[in-house]
Amino acid sequence: MYFRPYIEKASEWLKKQNIDNVKDLSRLTLACDLWGIENHYAAKLIYKKRNSSWNNSVRDTSRACSSLANIGIIFPDTEEWLLNQKTNDSWNKDVYNTAYALIALSDMDVSENIGCNWIIENYGSYWEHVGTTSLVITALVKQEKLLSSKHYQNFIQNRAEWILSQSDKDGGWSYISTSNLAIQALMFAGYINQLKPHIQWLLDNFNENGYWGYNNKKVIATAWSLMTLAMYNSYKF
Repeated sequence: MYFRPYIEKASEWLKKQNIDNVKDLSRLTLACDLWGIENHYAAKLIYKKRNSSWNNSVRDTSRACSSLANIGIIFPDTEEWLLNQKTNDSWNKDVYNTAYALIALSDMDVSENIGCNWIIENYGSYWEHVGTTSLVITALVKQEKLLSSKHYQNFIQNRAEWILSQSDKDGGWSYISTSNLAIQALMFAGYINQLKPHIQWLLDNFNENGYWGYNNKKVIATAWSLMTLAMYNSYKF
């Protein structure tokens, strides 16, 4: 698949946007780095760091740490702050806080199997949504890479198969951001050869003006889509 026209149009569209929140800056920092797009997002993101965190928020701090770590920037004080937010076996007994924290820590090469075990032990029908399950898979795959064994493999494969079974007939999972989460999780889980129709769905949902998504979700949807295409593009078939 040839992605360059999509990347070029998206890059031009992003240059015209006023982007200032941590979530969007974090995703765009990594997305642009993956495609070699000149940008100032990382600098703006670092400028927003206060007292070892971003907004005193586990999710914002995790997103920022993950993106910056992937471009080679790690703040030891922020890593410590994130670890200190864990209470017993999880981050506030919240699956999203815990998954985002585990992803960030793995990107900083910090193993945290207690949090992984908490997710697996507490996973149930109330978490069985494509977006939530995709975050869980991504967290477990990334953490498992720091271990010497495939400790979470059965759970990961079971949930990946479930995500594939939930795809719409046209290849997506209803929403752009949810579909990106699903495709990325499936790539992490080793399902790259099954993803061509889902990548095509993503391309088919690109707006000719240079973005993915709708309304106030266009920036984050575009960032997620750029990340997904870059990850897919990096595989050798």
